[in-house]
Amino acid sequence: MTFDPSHGLTGAEAQARLTSCGANELPQPASRSWPRIVLETMREPMFLLLMGAAVLYLVLGDLGEGLFLVAGAGASIGLVVIQEVRSERALAALRELSQPKARVIREGSMRIVPAREVVPGDTLLVGEGERIPADALLAGGEVMSVDESALTGESAPVTKSPAAANPQLEAAPVPGADRTPWLFAGTLAVRGQGVAIVARTGSRSALGAIGASLAAIVDEPTPLQKNAGRLVTLLGLLALAFCGLVTVAYGLIEGAWIAGVLSGITVAIALIPEEFPMVLAVFLALGAWRMARSNVLTRRSATIESLGRATVLCVDKTGTLTENRMRVARLWAADGGDIAIEGTSAGKAGWRQLLEVAALASAVRPVDPMDRAIREQAALPPEAREPERIWPLRPSLLAVVQAWRRPGEERILAAKGAPEAIFTLCRLGQDEIVRLHGVVQRYADGGLRVLGAASARIDGPPDMNPEDVPFAFAGLVGFRDPLRSGVPAALAEAHAAGITVVMITGDHPATAKAIGAAAGLDTEAGILLGAEVVALPPAELEDRLRHVRVCARISPEQKLRIVEALKANGEIVAMTGDGVNDAPALEAAHVGIAMGRRGTDVAREAADLVLLDDSFSSIVAGVRLGRRIFENLRRALTYITAIHVPIAGLAIAPVVFGLPPLLLPMHVVLMELAIDPTCALVFEAEPSDADAMKRRPPRPGEPLFGLSQVAAALIQGVGVFAGVLGLYLWALANLPQAEARGAAFVALVLGNLVLAFADSASGGPPFAAHRRAYWTIAAAIGVLLACILGIPDIAGLFGVAMPGPLAFLFAGATALTCGGWPWLARRAAEAPGRRQAAAEARAVSG
Repeated sequence: MTFDPSHGLTGAEAQARLTSCGANELPQPASRSWPRIVLETMREPMFLLLMGAAVLYLVLGDLGEGLFLVAGAGASIGLVVIQEVRSERALAALRELSQPKARVIREGSMRIVPAREVVPGDTLLVGEGERIPADALLAGGEVMSVDESALTGESAPVTKSPAAANPQLEAAPVPGADRTPWLFAGTLAVRGQGVAIVARTGSRSALGAIGASLAAIVDEPTPLQKNAGRLVTLLGLLALAFCGLVTVAYGLIEGAWIAGVLSGITVAIALIPEEFPMVLAVFLALGAWRMARSNVLTRRSATIESLGRATVLCVDKTGTLTENRMRVARLWAADGGDIAIEGTSAGKAGWRQLLEVAALASAVRPVDPMDRAIREQAALPPEAREPERIWPLRPSLLAVVQAWRRPGEERILAAKGAPEAIFTLCRLGQDEIVRLHGVVQRYADGGLRVLGAASARIDGPPDMNPEDVPFAFAGLVGFRDPLRSGVPAALAEAHAAGITVVMITGDHPATAKAIGAAAGLDTEAGILLGAEVVALPPAELEDRLRHVRVCARISPEQKLRIVEALKANGEIVAMTGDGVNDAPALEAAHVGIAMGRRGTDVAREAADLVLLDDSFSSIVAGVRLGRRIFENLRRALTYITAIHVPIAGLAIAPVVFGLPPLLLPMHVVLMELAIDPTCALVFEAEPSDADAMKRRPPRPGEPLFGLSQVAAALIQGVGVFAGVLGLYLWALANLPQAEARGAAFVALVLGNLVLAFADSASGGPPFAAHRRAYWTIAAAIGVLLACILGIPDIAGLFGVAMPGPLAFLFAGATALTCGGWPWLARRAAEAPGRRQAAAEARAVSG
């Protein structure tokens, strides 16, 4: 096995090996096929009741009614299958987006490729916090620490040393072995970085032999879905009890047992809100798909509801509020003074030496933006060799030290890190430190991030502690990371929505304050420092966080304390993170948000959401979508509950009042066929309210579908029920029974359509483009209703007749009045707000 870290495979070689060896992935669990969905649907109580009614009609010799119910059952299954397939496709698209990435060297340059495209022989770059995508031989870099518990069950990490320094190179690779050069797929690098050569991929890897599956998306039922399932089960049992009760009542009172059975089945079908689970599944799946289109990948569907409720967004500065595109802006050289960088290099010797020292302390193939900026500014050719030794950043010394040995030269130690750490390495005097702190403060006040650099020359191998070596101070490097263009507007939108934004960074307090102020954060309450987070008692920390909006010099461990303090204040916390040590804070937050580009695999696995573009604007867009999904789902559930009230009431009322039956099974089937697509298409497609991001988030603990929504649904449903029942009573007194039933059925169907519009409409013109689905469904139902009333054979099947013009007029008026009043009431309540907004707009324009 050859090792050429500077070149790697060519694109053609990689493609040929991918073709011959196959994709680097384990067998995926099969998605639900449409035959499986059909079989699952056929076990639902609604389908069984429909088929029971159809069989009864066929046994009685009513071929038309029986065939209609069979067709209705088939159409019901078809609608469910269509929506479920849509959900499955959305989830499949999310899985594709969530595929892990790997860093490889191909044709001499570092590339980020999907992990499934890694092939044997690839040169793989691995670093702290990354999942290793394939079995590989560690060929260069640092001694690494790797968590192999996914393969061995042992929680203690094992040490991996490069093959060049490892005498056990020929030993058979076994997971869990210490001091070997073998890395295994699915394990986690917890410390160090290195270069490895891929040996085995896919099912041939150690992970593939075990057959484990590391699913990227957790598609588990949400608490709301579980509660809806329990509700449907409970109402199903209640419906069966009512079915028996109505059957017995008809049989004993009227002596009509067959009519009693049919009426009982009608009541049972009317009582079961079987749309609840389907609507929840569709909304959450399609909502996750819509969020992915806005660069927010949802790993747990339950998070969509939480994101819409978020009251605090804790965000990183670097890469989230800023572009994470560092450039060297200023240099302060120990023997050259201060300079603002204009071109691509610094000319004077002192500044040039400072850049060279900083470059020697940077990664050879830099991933870190500051390392990249330094090497680009220094205009150095790529290093063909690796450092002889690397001392990584650690809590006791916030600096990176690298040892180099060049041909014919003595060994050089180059250090780069926090100015305070560099001052300590150089053993500077107090007066000099005070003077340099003034330079650091001046740079930080200008929004620059500052690092120090130093070097030392040593004799002999680099086996010492760098803190024991006297370093020579080279100077300070100031980096500018531009603010993302959309951040101020996104922050203003978040503030208007009642969401508090807290910036958390490890930067210098002055830098953090300058960036926060430029972004639009309130910095009047001062800066909360990491040392204060540790030192303050919980009650005082909670009080500070009620006012402070910028936190600086914060370590990943301190983020957890901040999250817990905000939660103790009653906030719904969304937290961003990208590092290995951010995982506890991401887990503790109500919504953990990992960075998709620069985040570690550990952070992504602990998070609920992954930002595909690492942008703060995408977080705010996700909140906006979360609120839209929350409101539309609430409206859909309200509508489902409301429309079942008149259906169930009109099925039961004739039994109670001794009237001729109003609804037969085929009437209820037709209503159900209208309800399903209305919920799944009309409500889900409705855009956000114009003022959705001008309202405070829902109160913590406020249910999505609580008592107030149930009460609103019952009031709406009772309104339609009372109106249609009143029309039916009037029609029975003045018209033949078939015409009376026809008039009442028209009022019920039209009332359903009007109520659907009233509950779903969030604003805008009635014929807006997003309402095409509604008008298509309404037109289809209108044509079907005309056929039922106008074609004698079909009218006889439904037991209706064409009502006269007056009855039609009353039916339309009943539908508009009883179904449309919620929309009129909402518009009336919103009128003052609209007038105020219009007045403010006129004042601004004037």
